[in-house]
Amino acid sequence: MEENDVVKTVGVGVISWTLAFVMARRIFCKYSFEFSNRLVSTAHATLAVTLASLSVQDWKCPLCPMASTSTPAQMQTLAVSLSYLIYDVVCCLFGGRVGLDNTVHHLISIAGITAGLYYQKCGSEMVGALWVTEMSSPFLHLREALKELGYRDTAVNLAADILFASIFTVARMVAGPYITYVTLSANNPPMIKAMGLGLQLVSAFWFLKIVRMMKYKLKKRTMTKHGINHASKLE
Repeated sequence: MEENDVVKTVGVGVISWTLAFVMARRIFCKYSFEFSNRLVSTAHATLAVTLASLSVQDWKCPLCPMASTSTPAQMQTLAVSLSYLIYDVVCCLFGGRVGLDNTVHHLISIAGITAGLYYQKCGSEMVGALWVTEMSSPFLHLREALKELGYRDTAVNLAADILFASIFTVARMVAGPYITYVTLSANNPPMIKAMGLGLQLVSAFWFLKIVRMMKYKLKKRTMTKHGINHASKLE
């Protein structure tokens, strides 16, 4: 994939994600700015996982060949995700959702993918990392969208929370460390190694927050259930 093709893909991608957001805002005007952005984010996560899956050269060894020249399919997958990340950074600024952890995640991801596209190397490892990081994203956005749709503190919302936490844990805390180890062990550029390690550290930080969130949700659910049962006995 030529450099001009990468730039064109990123440019068209940024415009496309922006137009998708504008359309979502027009269609779902009764809901929040963040609701529309989450719809776009869900679309990207689904597309990213699909493209990443299609770009795998050998499913018997998904990360092979390691530290190799990226294929055109891998370059395209990374360019599409880079365009989304650029869009999302701007969208977060306009939406007022600029947290430290989210900003660090965006910067690491943008720097890492840009390095991968520049060196045209480490395509297998980077596409693998993209696959595991985006696997849980639709469920993250689902649990937040359910709250806005009026399903906060319901069994449906709790099920979405558990599903998201489970997929995140397996993807980012089981598969993620292995991909990070492979990336650091192979003969990859230092910039890519640093970004891979940084992304895993952010994932670990988010994992701790998710564990605390699930403890709180399950405890709250249990207390509510017991409170209802106690009230029924009093009646």
